[in-house]
Amino acid sequence: MDADTLSRRTLRFVNVAHGLDHYVLLIYPTAVLAIAAQTGLGYAELIGLATGAFVAFGLCSLPMGWLADRFGRRTMLAVFFFAYGLSCLGVASASSPAAFALWLCVLGLASAIYHPVGSTMLVTHARRLGRDLGVNGVWGNLGAASASGITALLAAGLGWQAAFIVPGLFCLACGAAFLALVPGDGEGTRGKAGGAPVIAVARPLPLLAMFALAIVAGGMTFNITTIALPKIVDERIGDGLPLVLIGSVATLVFLFGALTQLLMGRLIDRYSLPTLFVGLSLLQPLGLGLAAVSTGLPLLLGLVLTMAALYGQVVINDAMVARYVPAAYRARAYSVRYFLGFTVSGFVVPMIALLHARGGFGLVLGIAAAFGATIFAAALGFFALTRQDGAHALAAAE
Repeated sequence: MDADTLSRRTLRFVNVAHGLDHYVLLIYPTAVLAIAAQTGLGYAELIGLATGAFVAFGLCSLPMGWLADRFGRRTMLAVFFFAYGLSCLGVASASSPAAFALWLCVLGLASAIYHPVGSTMLVTHARRLGRDLGVNGVWGNLGAASASGITALLAAGLGWQAAFIVPGLFCLACGAAFLALVPGDGEGTRGKAGGAPVIAVARPLPLLAMFALAIVAGGMTFNITTIALPKIVDERIGDGLPLVLIGSVATLVFLFGALTQLLMGRLIDRYSLPTLFVGLSLLQPLGLGLAAVSTGLPLLLGLVLTMAALYGQVVINDAMVARYVPAAYRARAYSVRYFLGFTVSGFVVPMIALLHARGGFGLVLGIAAAFGATIFAAALGFFALTRQDGAHALAAAE
């Protein structure tokens, strides 16, 4: 198979995998509303059972880059498809809180494979880095966006188990197709995007500290918003809305994030990453702050601003790793990037339950806004450090 064909096929499956990664991980936060109605258990108790899934999602990201270097990226992505499918079927079979917790933890372990492996495959086979990152981001966002709506439809029409069985079977089919159509890893079109010159910096450690701070805080805001969104819509936009309508409103909010990712993909190829970083990070504290103090349409506006910033930030963060980290270390860098973002934020689930019990979603969103302000401060620090590096480089050249 020629390199261009391999790259096109690989990118298609990487994009589908990104959509599935976010879709499957967000089935439970919507399905839990139907599970609560059927079992009589409370929201706080049921949503807490997903803690293991989100902790595993981040914690297990760390070794995935090393495993991909050892066993091959194609092998690891195939494992992702099959493990995700089987874990969905496992959750559907659960009939007790302990079984839910166990299978959700397995699901989180499977989900941890995608980002370190898929991001590296994307950068390796990309033709235009910004554009392909934006398109890939849209696939992930569409997966997250459709999770609420499709889960609500399946749960309302066929029962909550169907909400896991249908995507589980689809994941297994994708895994079989991937093995049949993509024969190996390959280097693809690497000389174009994947092999782009690395941006040199004079003080990498302070830059790394600012980036890591933004990643950790961003993981908190991302998971707080995406996990709690169906319940926020349920409580603060229209109490007593049917489950299908709740899922549809949540899906609409997610779609604005997809539009931002397309825009960011185009802008990354034209403007400097630190400048884009600062501009986009300002939207998070603004959107979350507005959502924390409002209901109805103003709340929706705050959530739209937040979702746009959250998913646009994902594209910028992945582009930063691609532009600032040498190709030989990129898979491991993505592992660390997602480890930082998802491990700490994995504890968001019990935090949501605790804060919601004490102060409702006003308190939950207020805390998220504080994390958003931290991201903005880190972006300003990153921008200032890169400007100083540029000034030093210019002075040395003169």
